[in-house]
Amino acid sequence: MSDILIHTEASVCTVTLARLDKKNSLTSSMYGELAQALRAAQHSADVRVLVLQGSETVFCAGNDIDDFIQNPPDSLEASVFQFLNALLEFPKPLLAGVCGPAVGVGTTMLFHCDLVYAGDNAVFSMPFVNLGICPEAASSLLVPSVMGYQRAAQALLLGEPFMAEAALEVGLVNQILPPTELNAFVQRQAAKLANKPLKSVLETKRLLRGHHLPVLQKRMREEAQLLAHMLKEPAAKEALQAFKEKRKPNFAGL
Repeated sequence: MSDILIHTEASVCTVTLARLDKKNSLTSSMYGELAQALRAAQHSADVRVLVLQGSETVFCAGNDIDDFIQNPPDSLEASVFQFLNALLEFPKPLLAGVCGPAVGVGTTMLFHCDLVYAGDNAVFSMPFVNLGICPEAASSLLVPSVMGYQRAAQALLLGEPFMAEAALEVGLVNQILPPTELNAFVQRQAAKLANKPLKSVLETKRLLRGHHLPVLQKRMREEAQLLAHMLKEPAAKEALQAFKEKRKPNFAGL
């Protein structure tokens, strides 16, 4: 079975992360599949809304570290950056249903969604500094814009997790539901949007986001270039090796 499941019904394309044995951690090939799915949905007349979801227990544990080490995103052409650009440029309504852990890109991708709904078991974290790297997905702009500077600094500098209630308070999520009810609720919300006049929806989203787009594109490129450079430096190498060896990293002197 594929790690990415794609199903389109009644003008709603649902993209499900389905690598539960690895907590839906993302590989380079999965990023490529996600980018392709977003681009296909963008240009398909049969799709009016797209939903991203995981399972009732986990949304996305971020990057698969082994794959990340073997296939580092060392250029703007890397599949992870293709996926993030596809998210940023997606013109149709984009919804997410999040249960359980949402780590790294599992959280930053949500800032590109129009509506985000969380299970009461959702836990968000952006531990980029802890891995010796920098934020991605234009999150260095989007996180303070949504959460405010002090809370963004806490989330990005300390990299500590925050719960669904905190995400609701700062405006990252729209509503919290029991995990067993979440995905069905998101589908109902998507159906509402799919039944609205398409041009009105598209133009409203464009007006909401349009003037931010060039700034976000520029920041996303800047982050990507910096991240590719930092991956070659000692701090990131120590963090990734420590993760593999299941020990605490030693950043003394780094």
